[in-house]
Amino acid sequence: MRLDFSHLDIYKKLKKAQMSGHDKTSPGPKNTLRLQRVNTGVPQGCVLSPFLYSLYTHDCKPVHGSNSIIKFADDTTVIGLISDNDETAYREEVQHLATWCADNNLLLNTSKTKELIVDFRKKKGSTHDPIHINGMVVERVSSFKFLGTTITEDLSWTTNTSSLVKKAHQRLFFLRTLKKNQLSSAIVVNFYRCAIESILTSCITVWYGNCTVADRKALQRVVKTAQRITGTPLPAIEDIQRKRCVRRARSILKDSSHPDHGLFNLLPSGRHFKSLRTRTSRSRNSFFPTAVSLLNSAL
Repeated sequence: MRLDFSHLDIYKKLKKAQMSGHDKTSPGPKNTLRLQRVNTGVPQGCVLSPFLYSLYTHDCKPVHGSNSIIKFADDTTVIGLISDNDETAYREEVQHLATWCADNNLLLNTSKTKELIVDFRKKKGSTHDPIHINGMVVERVSSFKFLGTTITEDLSWTTNTSSLVKKAHQRLFFLRTLKKNQLSSAIVVNFYRCAIESILTSCITVWYGNCTVADRKALQRVVKTAQRITGTPLPAIEDIQRKRCVRRARSILKDSSHPDHGLFNLLPSGRHFKSLRTRTSRSRNSFFPTAVSLLNSAL
């Protein structure tokens, strides 16, 4: 989605008033607002940009309970739960988003919009017709990168892991160069943690639990190689994942406004959390069941 709106649009959102021109608001006498003409927009990379976008798109909400709209900076994702082969709510949601964008001076970049279908039914029904936005067909893909993490239609993580390992291997060269130039171990390890470990553990709480054994070994091999280069013990990938799961779970526990806060329920004893029911290994190895298990182990 490409952002294309003026200061006046922001003002109209805040004041719900009809005005003309390219203006902004500023404090006036006696706590009133007055208009000033501005000839420039917000510079790219400005800290204010994502805030203004979030403010501007705050009222873009799903119209059906079976759908969700996830917004991060200028990325917008529509997630629809389709039951009994009824795609009506999902398709209406997409059209509603396109209409909302048109009404609010936002341009949807259909050429960059992708559709991914996750379907684990044993008996799959009829084929899904393509989605159209502004007369253009939305490309259907088997995988795409969402906020740096590659998601596939079968929710396997081999593609994502391979991409991370490849990127980490490319940076091992710089780690060797630092070591060859006899920099201190502290600097070399700090570079590893910032430039290599940060890549290997990106969003690790989301995907590591359902990685295959081969994927986990590939990740750990990078750590072992870095360990030989630095000559210093480095934390294993699995240990990092466990620590981050616990840290994230405790953060959710402290935030009663978090949408998933209710998943952490204490048992009558008050000492352990109630385990979450799961029917598949994929669900059992996902973040929340794993986090509950790790919290209980830590108590």
